[in-house]
Amino acid sequence: MATLKESIRQFAHEAGFELVGFTHTSPPPHLRVYLDWVAQGRHAGMAYLASSRARELRADPARILPQAQSILVVGMRYFNPASQPTPPTPLHGRVAAYAWGKDYHDIIIERLEKVAHQIEALNGQPLNYRAYTDTGPILERDFAMQAGLGWIGKNTCLISPRHGSYFLLGVLFIDLKIDPDPPFTTDQCGNCQRCIEACPTDCILPDRTIDSARCISYLTIENKGPIPPELRPALENQVFGCDICQQVCPWNIRFGKSDGDAALAPRHEQTFPHLPTDLLLDPQQFIEKYRETPLLRPKRRGFFRNLAVALGNARDPQTVPTLLTCLHHEEEPLVRAHVAWALGQVGTPLALKSLEEALPQERDPVVVDEIRSAIQFIQSG
Repeated sequence: MATLKESIRQFAHEAGFELVGFTHTSPPPHLRVYLDWVAQGRHAGMAYLASSRARELRADPARILPQAQSILVVGMRYFNPASQPTPPTPLHGRVAAYAWGKDYHDIIIERLEKVAHQIEALNGQPLNYRAYTDTGPILERDFAMQAGLGWIGKNTCLISPRHGSYFLLGVLFIDLKIDPDPPFTTDQCGNCQRCIEACPTDCILPDRTIDSARCISYLTIENKGPIPPELRPALENQVFGCDICQQVCPWNIRFGKSDGDAALAPRHEQTFPHLPTDLLLDPQQFIEKYRETPLLRPKRRGFFRNLAVALGNARDPQTVPTLLTCLHHEEEPLVRAHVAWALGQVGTPLALKSLEEALPQERDPVVVDEIRSAIQFIQSG
């Protein structure tokens, strides 16, 4: 007869989680690294990571659910970005592979809830539990390492020695005593520096943390303001997230499977958004197109900012009419500012003339500065 631990593991596998492990609610081993990272301001604009409550709960996970005695840690595999490596044209953007389909938050939480209900049915009594997936003050990767699922690589991702790192993590706090799995204690990155060398913005730090202010994933998703001009060329056509540090990892090259969970199946228009088309979506069209997907996370203004940067990096004269339409009719100053930069990168006579005509009409000081910089850039080239 299966033990309780074996039954829960089976429930998790049947729910669609490929990685499954158990650990305890003790303080995470990398707590000091996290606290130092916050103290150095490496969290950039993500103030929620630095709040006193966030630090307290991360330091003492038992406070999240006082009755909890164990933590179930799971990993759901998403599609390998190498399975769709090339955008159809230079005017199509790139989206991080985990965001090619539906929003994983809803999927993972629903599955963890299902597992919790199965545990209740098995035991014949209510279960006190809390389910999270990147939705609470938890160091999920530490829990995953403690549950034996892998180690935290130099690129800060959890790496499974059998499957690579293309996984989304979830945790379920439960008020049942389950023997923990042996923690993963070996570092299998060795002397490899591929992720560090491949990062186009040099955001990977020596202590296995990220300088968020330079990370493409942060800049295109969590960042609410402008993208620093000096970093914009490094984004190339990335409009949501980044996979570069994982794509070059030998563990993914060797063990990363091409397919992922069917619930995260890619949608072509979401995998490679057509930049000019999306830049002209009105607010309702944007919501309808990307409803129930991660691409809503930066909101329309953030996503359109990213589209403008990608169009500037494409430097295609055919995009000038689209950029001009956005410059003249877009309500969000953040978007107009990056569109002005994009026109400067395209640099055609029409782009220059249009920027000069737009300058006296613009009232937002940030946009005015971007227009002036774009004009100067074209004239100096």
